[in-house]
Amino acid sequence: MRLVARLEQSAPIPLAADIACDSGELLALVGPSGSGKSTILRCLAGLHRPSGGRVRCGDEIWFDASGGVDVSPQQRRVGFVFQHYALFPHLSALANVMVALQHLPARARAAQARHWLARSRLEGLEDRRPAELSGGQQQRVAIARALAREPQVLLLDEPFSALDQVTRRKLLRQLIELRRSLAIPIILVTHDLEEAALLADNMTVLHHGRTLQTAPPGELLARPASALVARLTDQPNVFIGRVIEQSPCTDTTLIDWHGQPLQAAHHAEFAVGDRICWIVPEAGVILVRDHQAERENTLGAIVSERLAWRGHATVTARVGDDGDATLSFAIGSAVAQRRGIVPGARIALQLQKPAICLTPVDPAIGSH
Repeated sequence: MRLVARLEQSAPIPLAADIACDSGELLALVGPSGSGKSTILRCLAGLHRPSGGRVRCGDEIWFDASGGVDVSPQQRRVGFVFQHYALFPHLSALANVMVALQHLPARARAAQARHWLARSRLEGLEDRRPAELSGGQQQRVAIARALAREPQVLLLDEPFSALDQVTRRKLLRQLIELRRSLAIPIILVTHDLEEAALLADNMTVLHHGRTLQTAPPGELLARPASALVARLTDQPNVFIGRVIEQSPCTDTTLIDWHGQPLQAAHHAEFAVGDRICWIVPEAGVILVRDHQAERENTLGAIVSERLAWRGHATVTARVGDDGDATLSFAIGSAVAQRRGIVPGARIALQLQKPAICLTPVDPAIGSH
């Protein structure tokens, strides 16, 4: 079962989105508020009709603007978990799940609803109404109800956004466990990039309703297709440079950044003299010792900030005399402590050549 969609409209929220998700795969849609993520889910579920495009699930056409096809939400086998759960407040947890079981004989619905509540770790809470459940329990009822439909596709619209951090982490683990048994496409809308990277097989980055890039999380973060994708995925090391040499035989494109030559893997699409945007992920910035300072792409820097959290430290360091020329990298807190990485400390940083990604200049990036 594969879900494929092309969605187009100019208003109220512009869309020019391409979506594809295979059975057993989780696709995360990420992007800023107003980028069309929730509207895309509504289009897939049949709750919103775009002006153009096509939605196909397996061999079934759910929507085709040119062919006049628009299958109703009731006829699309979609499980939908809304941001605020959309549970019926006057019904018990059991009755809320039974609402999704209209395709079964009446006598079989209660037993099947109990089955899904048990799979969601809600045994003993069947008779409680939503107001008597915690936020995490309500969310699990909503997931149980969505799965009780035996859907062909599961849509999750920021299902963890209203939960505290501890509850959120518990439910993330449960979703990871649950999805192993679901051989259907799952599409998750989230603002949380860490959540997307943890759960998703692929990520689609959206901006103003337009698909910018789709790739596995690690690949997308390491090789963003553009400076805009890098910014939208919260990558701090995005800069402007200029190509000063092309050397295919050594697999090198040499760029100038504030007078410092940097070696990147060869990017044949740029010519000598071109202004380019260059991006290096935090993992591609390595703290080296002074005696290693002769390595390629090694820069002297002064630490301007160190933030520690859960055993890791994110460090920002100023390069050269330009206060805007700063690099961010991550190391273990213990290493940072041992190496004396504190504001004002002088350090040496190496930018790994294969990690440097070159893209065309984006006017929105500025001149750093």
